[in-house]
Amino acid sequence: MKLDGKIAAITGAASGIGRALARRFHGEGAKALALADISEEALAEVAAEVGGLAIPCDVTKEVDIQNLIDRTEAELGPIDVFCSNAGVCNIGGEDAPDAEWQTNWQIHVMAHIYAARHLAPKMAERGGGYLVNTASAAGLLSHVNSATYSVTKHAAVGFAEWLAINYGGQGVKVSVLCPQAVRTAMTDGREQGVASLDGMMEAEDLAEHVIRAMGEESFLITPHGEVLDYIQGKTADYDRWIGGMQRLKQKYGNGI
Repeated sequence: MKLDGKIAAITGAASGIGRALARRFHGEGAKALALADISEEALAEVAAEVGGLAIPCDVTKEVDIQNLIDRTEAELGPIDVFCSNAGVCNIGGEDAPDAEWQTNWQIHVMAHIYAARHLAPKMAERGGGYLVNTASAAGLLSHVNSATYSVTKHAAVGFAEWLAINYGGQGVKVSVLCPQAVRTAMTDGREQGVASLDGMMEAEDLAEHVIRAMGEESFLITPHGEVLDYIQGKTADYDRWIGGMQRLKQKYGNGI
């Protein structure tokens, strides 16, 4: 899919990956952009920059995502592309507070589900559309210092797979974005940790990978090419891969 003439909605659009996608989509000639985020002031600035419609949205709430979709389609027209992109990252293991587990679950999994619930059937009925769900390389591999992030990002990948299987035959394309470290507020101050071993990617460069993958309608978007090698190594010898991850944990401790 090409973005020229398309209507797109992006969550988590006030900064980082979402902001980079908004700028890149605008540059590709998108007809209209609906930008959503919980940070209203920063969101307004990005919307003004790209001529988008700013819609405050807490993606943990289904009613907010439904409102985002309904307002966009009422004010701009049918959504061609929906990027479910909001995310958080907290360090911690199984002892992380239940509230933290729930927040990760709501943002990384349920937000994708809410968007699909209210939009995928519409796209299928219209004969086409594109869902781009941001997960992480941690959803294919793991994050040695965050159980909440790893578990919910794995679930995000699983749900994207399910969407592609069940809606692909109805013209709805699905991509899942699985980068390693990207220079955003989430990784600020963590440039020397395990997450950046293969380099800290700029959000603008990642956006270019997304545009290219959408043009090819590829399901898996891995901007860091090493991730594909790691997946192959993981599936070829799971115990060896676990051993390597254990060594990473020992080397970096609790540093991300």
